[in-house]
Amino acid sequence: MEKAAGDTPWLRCILRWGFIDSEEERLYASYTQRQKERAVPRMLAIGILLQLFAVLVPGERDLSFAYGSVIIGIACNTLLAGLYALYRPVRTLLAHVTVVVLWAQLLVGASRRIGDSYNELLGWAAIVQYFTAAALPFHPMIQIFYNLVSFIAYIFVQYYNALTCETYVTLDFTYQQLANSVLLLSTAMMGATAFVAGERQQRFSFQETKRSLRDKLTIEQQSKEQERLLLSVLPEHVAVQMRQELGLIDTQFKKIYMSRHENVSILYADIVGFTAISSTYSAQDLVAILNELFARFDRLSEKYQQLRIKILGDCYYCISGAPVERPDHAVLCVHMGLSMVKAIKYVQQTTNSPVDMRVGIHTGAVLAGVLGQRQWQFDVYSRDVELANKMESSGMAGRVHISEVTLSFLNDEFEVEPAHGERREEMLRQAGIKTYFIVRVLKPYQGGEEKSAQEGEAEGGDAADTLSDLKDDDDDSVMSPQDEHKVNEESKIHHMLEEELVNRDDDKELADATTMCLTFKSPEVEHAYARRDDQTLLTVSAPPFLLLPAVVSLTCFAVPLEWSLHAVFLTLILETGLINVIYYACFKYAQYKKKPVNPYWKLTCGVFSIVMFVAANIAHLIICGNFETLLHDDGLREDASAHGAALRCRHPSYYYHVGASALCAALSLSPLSGCARALLLLAIAGAHAVPAALYPALLTPRPSLDRDPYRHPFNATTDYDEEIFYILGEIHSARNIIMLFFIVIALLIFNRYTEALDRARHSRGERMRAQAEQAADLRRRNLTLIHNVLPPHVARHFMGARHHHRDLYSQSYAEVGVLFASMPNFTEFYSEETVNNQGLECLRFLNEVISDFDLLLENAKFSNDIIKIKTISSTYMAASGLNPTRQMQPSDGITVRWAHLACLVEFALELQRVLAAINEQSFNHFVLRMGVNHGPITAGVIGARKPHYDIWGNTVNVASRMESTGKAGCIQVTEETCQILEKFGYYFEQRGLVTVKGKGQLMTYYLQGKRDVCETDKLEEGGCAASAGDAQPLLANGDASAVSHGEDLVAVPHGRSPRHADSATIEAGQPLLAAQP
Repeated sequence: MEKAAGDTPWLRCILRWGFIDSEEERLYASYTQRQKERAVPRMLAIGILLQLFAVLVPGERDLSFAYGSVIIGIACNTLLAGLYALYRPVRTLLAHVTVVVLWAQLLVGASRRIGDSYNELLGWAAIVQYFTAAALPFHPMIQIFYNLVSFIAYIFVQYYNALTCETYVTLDFTYQQLANSVLLLSTAMMGATAFVAGERQQRFSFQETKRSLRDKLTIEQQSKEQERLLLSVLPEHVAVQMRQELGLIDTQFKKIYMSRHENVSILYADIVGFTAISSTYSAQDLVAILNELFARFDRLSEKYQQLRIKILGDCYYCISGAPVERPDHAVLCVHMGLSMVKAIKYVQQTTNSPVDMRVGIHTGAVLAGVLGQRQWQFDVYSRDVELANKMESSGMAGRVHISEVTLSFLNDEFEVEPAHGERREEMLRQAGIKTYFIVRVLKPYQGGEEKSAQEGEAEGGDAADTLSDLKDDDDDSVMSPQDEHKVNEESKIHHMLEEELVNRDDDKELADATTMCLTFKSPEVEHAYARRDDQTLLTVSAPPFLLLPAVVSLTCFAVPLEWSLHAVFLTLILETGLINVIYYACFKYAQYKKKPVNPYWKLTCGVFSIVMFVAANIAHLIICGNFETLLHDDGLREDASAHGAALRCRHPSYYYHVGASALCAALSLSPLSGCARALLLLAIAGAHAVPAALYPALLTPRPSLDRDPYRHPFNATTDYDEEIFYILGEIHSARNIIMLFFIVIALLIFNRYTEALDRARHSRGERMRAQAEQAADLRRRNLTLIHNVLPPHVARHFMGARHHHRDLYSQSYAEVGVLFASMPNFTEFYSEETVNNQGLECLRFLNEVISDFDLLLENAKFSNDIIKIKTISSTYMAASGLNPTRQMQPSDGITVRWAHLACLVEFALELQRVLAAINEQSFNHFVLRMGVNHGPITAGVIGARKPHYDIWGNTVNVASRMESTGKAGCIQVTEETCQILEKFGYYFEQRGLVTVKGKGQLMTYYLQGKRDVCETDKLEEGGCAASAGDAQPLLANGDASAVSHGEDLVAVPHGRSPRHADSATIEAGQPLLAAQP
């Protein structure tokens, strides 16, 4: 804790801590002021207890004055309590008035009482001193002032009593005043110690609360950024379900997030002529162009209520009518398509080339969701999705091509003309679908701030770009914070602190969570409270050392100079010092070892010290009682000072007042529950009654030593019935024991107040930690989901910063491996029959396969070098060498630079093994067709509103062609890739020249297997078609010929595990569609 700014030097001498931030200090003062004001009713309760004590022990013969004072005192205390309850603004003033009124009552009572010593009501004065210093809502300087004034006033009252009762002030009186002073100061210093400990705990709790709120605010802000990023990629209902079920284990299936939607319009849009401009622009420039264009498309999709599904190269597709159903889904899709045709003018102007948009729309049913466990991408699957794709490929540049199903949902809002797409696409003809082109808009779009294409604009022309009026500000990015008026973080925290500390009703919450004894109802919470961190571990040593001077001062006059009494004093000092020295040494050792100190060590040390003081007190009283009994049994004069071995204790009452201070010291013990503390206080008070029970002579009045108002006319004004005086005299003789039990009640009231504050602090800390943990758990879940959408290094780039959609994220890599792996016979396997739950069970099986593939990436062998890029229907795409922290030196050899490529091939072989295992368990015959290539690529994110991570470049295109032109069950590579992999022991079979679009004729090879290490060392040179020799053959994952012979493939019906499929054979259905264009 640091000193508060603006403190004056004299104040710093008193209060050595404070917060630098003045607003923070003001907020803390407001919080603690409200808490400490609650101590005022407790002080008033002490005043009422004092008056009830005066009812039992008036202390004088003038009962009218005594009981009249009691009535006035109770009335004053009750009035002040009523004002406190009804008028909140005057509570600070009432605290001052309460102190003055309480001390006035106590001093008036002390001035009317005389006993064996000039110390009447000293125990009461001690606990009021303690409460004033420990709890009242005053500045420390004011507390010191009140304690000094009350201390002087009490000493003055006893001096007044001595003057009125003695002919001259004796040396014995001086010793008594010294003992009174030391006891009052010691108790006041114990109260100050309690104040310092409480203040430190309060400030620590305040800082912890602030720290927790700051962490919570930071986590919430990060969670919001993650949420925006997550919801930009996945629909909200899917993201929420994934987050809730994250970490849950499904014993039968790997979780699939898929749902069926009817009456959905699907839009495919492709850039015509983009391949032509790709030869004149670098990969980075092409990505930048696509990023800008697709960012505009994303803005249009929000305007027209579309859900962007995926970006595949230069193809953009979206749907309308899912996940939220809406009747105008087809109308919105057509408006979206028309606007996209106009938006392509941006690319035309940028590239100065005749590019255009070709848009196809079809309406039907879709299965929408995500597959696999990593790199999730929301996608749609169904035969209607493939038909929408064919609508795009059979359309014309610059036109929106729709099916007759879509036309039936347009409500005559557009003028159309026949397109005869079925003549250009066999699949459309087989489906019996007629197609149409949109000619013009008959009913302008009214759903947004801007109108879409106007009448006559559908065919193009010179009309302004539909997107030109859309604002292009930074806040459009989903990556940037959305609050236009961002409030200062510190101001937010202060506001949250005020709500949490000042405006929150801790009493009600604590009452709901605790029992009558203030113990938490939850055993776990109570245990955590008992084991909580204590910031004031050394305060337990203060009460013993503060009380020692008071006890030592009694040896000067209160007891005779007897060796047994001095032995008790010496034992007390030695044992108390020893136990505290041991505790301090353990504390320092724990600090040195940086280990937490067990709180029960503090409790043990404190209890031992209190027990020793109480035992010493009781021992003195027992010895004094024994002396008095011997004197009484010998029949000596009452004024005799000694006889033989028997000595007289002149002031035994002081030990009861020391007992009152010991009761105050017991409040510092922790951890101790309220009920346990009550039993301890009662035990201490009861222990002080034991000597009187053993030696009744200890309470017998002594004429020459004791001033009994009921047997001798001290302070007498009016005489009453002697029988009443006799009863009052008997009670008066035990007044100090009665006082201790009244003080126990007062301390229990005060302890309930302090313990409630302590438990409220703990409860608030636990609540703040729980909230922070919940927010952190949400952040962890969001981060896990995000890392399953974007690679971690890409996600970190976007979160926590403001990005415009033009701020392209891209990274060039010179040496990357790319893998495409597809199941070509899955298209025949997929069908939308009822037995397959309209295709859902087929996708469930595909999800099992892809999920098992994804699980391989958790293997330490693959996790560092390989990442999944995406899945396209049943095609799995992965890449190696995309770690941005990977540093390579020019001197590194091939086996170092391309180790990740060999790892990628090993991953491809593992994919074959996994699929073979699935085939065996599900009675299927799926095979993988794979292609691998290596070289430079560009990785990046397209669209800041809906970020999509992908990789581009000639390397990717060739890898895709290696897969599509390959053979089922084989891994096809280019000659350059073959030469690198040979260095790692792989051997190949030459396939021959293969025509690759954009590359011409390429020599390709099929991977055959891997040699042993010794074989690899022998092979220094050679071609890719080297003989296999005794090398290990490539694992076959299925018989490719089985596909051509039409062997049945098995789908798993809904609710059945693929591990226990029972030959539910499905006929080959229509092709599965979410095809790559």
